[in-house]
Amino acid sequence: MSTATSLQKSDLQQMLQSAATRGVTDIHLAVDTAPFCRVAGELIRLDEAPATLAREQIEEFVVALTDEAGRQRLVEHGSCDGAISTGDGQRFRFNIYHSCGETSIALRRLDNTFKSLDELGLDDDLYRVCDYRDGLVLVAGPTGSGKSTTLATLIDRINSQRKCHIVTIEDPIEYVHANKMSLVSQRQIGVDTATFATALVDTLRQDPDVILVGEMRELDTIRTAVAAAETGHLVFATVHAGDCVGTIERITSVFPGEEQTMIRNLLAGSLRTVIAQHLLTADESAPRLNSADDQRPSRNRVLASEVLHINAAAANLIASDNLQQLPSILQLHRGEGMYTLDRSLARLWRRRLISEAAARSLARNPAMLRELSRAI
Repeated sequence: MSTATSLQKSDLQQMLQSAATRGVTDIHLAVDTAPFCRVAGELIRLDEAPATLAREQIEEFVVALTDEAGRQRLVEHGSCDGAISTGDGQRFRFNIYHSCGETSIALRRLDNTFKSLDELGLDDDLYRVCDYRDGLVLVAGPTGSGKSTTLATLIDRINSQRKCHIVTIEDPIEYVHANKMSLVSQRQIGVDTATFATALVDTLRQDPDVILVGEMRELDTIRTAVAAAETGHLVFATVHAGDCVGTIERITSVFPGEEQTMIRNLLAGSLRTVIAQHLLTADESAPRLNSADDQRPSRNRVLASEVLHINAAAANLIASDNLQQLPSILQLHRGEGMYTLDRSLARLWRRRLISEAAARSLARNPAMLRELSRAI
């Protein structure tokens, strides 16, 4: 694990700056291959770049991105992570890895400004999670679905409105939070601490009010995060899952069979909100309408989401392992700010933000989409 605060190699810096101005989200660099980039979800060749990259160029880029510890990790483990800033203030997360004996680099552009929930495509009602004094808030979704961006927005809200100590544990640090009303301590795995689990244990001795865990995957990390939420801390974390039910299943499945009942009871008492999200390509083919129904944004990616707030009914279902009934809670308690992923997809389709094909491809019950869109 490594990080670099600035980038000096002109070739790589020029490539990153050019990408940032063209809406590129990801860049892929490999030996004897042309640079590729991802725009609006599609992987294409990066224009105004070398036809192919030589091994020596990739090695120079590795030196520009990493320090000695990062390069040692690359040798020992076959990959290393970090984040860098270019001269114009753009910030990128990177992963350097070995592939077929050669070194490759994947970079993801990070937004250097904090957006509102509305700008992200989420309801402002979700700011309520920033007012919780304890408990666990989970943001779920696949890789590249904007989980870190959503968490950064929520942490910035707390930082702007509450006097508290916020500790983030990240791999790597993506959004840099300056102290506002809060004191923010940001720790990077491999630089400031060894592992998520170790950092979480240490954090509990650092007088935190709010804790952000960049990723909950391993048993020790999940166990400590839930314990922290149980003991008076507000904990935010990300999980790789497709919807709210899948998020809870993912958390509980990590525990041994004899601990399943225990973790379900702990989650029933400590879990506050689950937000599941997916980024979809906007529908640019539909004709523009001269009406308020056509609300397509200028951006080319659209957020579909699902929100579960844990009320008494949901807590009972979690404790009794009746997760298959949670979708009915989402449907019956829309007045509490809950909604299903299918309802979000139907709304986006109705507003002409995404195509019918895109909505159906992600829907849990595609046959109900048209009926949902008429009811919205």
